[in-house]
Amino acid sequence: MASEIQRVGVVGLGTMGAGIAQVCVQAGVETVGREVTAELGERARARIAHYLGRGVEKGRLSAEERDAALGRLTTTTELSELAGCDLVIEAVVEELDAKREIFSELDRLLPDAVLATNTSALPVREIAAAAERSDRVVGMHFFNPAPVLPLVEVVQAEASSSEAVDTAFAFAERIGKRPIRCRDTPGFVVNRVLIPLLNDCVRVLDAASVTPADLDTAMTAGVNWPIGPCALIDLIGLDVHVHASEALHEALGEERMRPPQRLVEMQAAGKLGRKSGEGFFRYE
Repeated sequence: MASEIQRVGVVGLGTMGAGIAQVCVQAGVETVGREVTAELGERARARIAHYLGRGVEKGRLSAEERDAALGRLTTTTELSELAGCDLVIEAVVEELDAKREIFSELDRLLPDAVLATNTSALPVREIAAAAERSDRVVGMHFFNPAPVLPLVEVVQAEASSSEAVDTAFAFAERIGKRPIRCRDTPGFVVNRVLIPLLNDCVRVLDAASVTPADLDTAMTAGVNWPIGPCALIDLIGLDVHVHASEALHEALGEERMRPPQRLVEMQAAGKLGRKSGEGFFRYE
């Protein structure tokens, strides 16, 4: 098992996966991103190029550094082209069967790599069970937006070896993140605290007859939160938040974990937050 990561793979180049890939190439790491179609891969590459370009405009990196970072990114539609990676980070849809299928294939293709899942709500042990060598499977939970937020939860499942966890932790530090270690418990650390708290905030909207804007003002001006709860849910995505709430409620049975009906109805109406242009607030 490699302890020094020279080449990293990212499976799934949606919002989270593209952000993770961007962080890796900016840190000087050769990165292979896999998507199911070439079009999606090119779309992710364009998104990464856009954000790197904004970094140049704001003086955070030079044009040469931008070009060098993009030069370290390769996209593919084949998992087999991740062969030779020392670490693979999976960031596909939050569905257990989909993740298990990928890990089974990665286990066969990369016998010596550390395999990490970016899941925010699913048990790492259940994903790892799809690999014959589950000792090299860990959680690496990045936060959205991955290029901005420094935290990575490095999750040790029951079978995860100390070497695999140490390798993931060291890599997170190398790419400029602030990792923490935790066990494979429902919600890990942040979501275990944050999900019920945000659900409580949403329930207060109706109980106190307060507007989303005023609730956000109350929490930013009164508690010094950097962003209000409604704006935060819009940023996370209502669908993502509802899914995480449902997973935590199923795992723990605590009523505060259950997604409020207001969020369920908003999700059904397609009001997913920033990604759809409307959630608690409207976005252009």
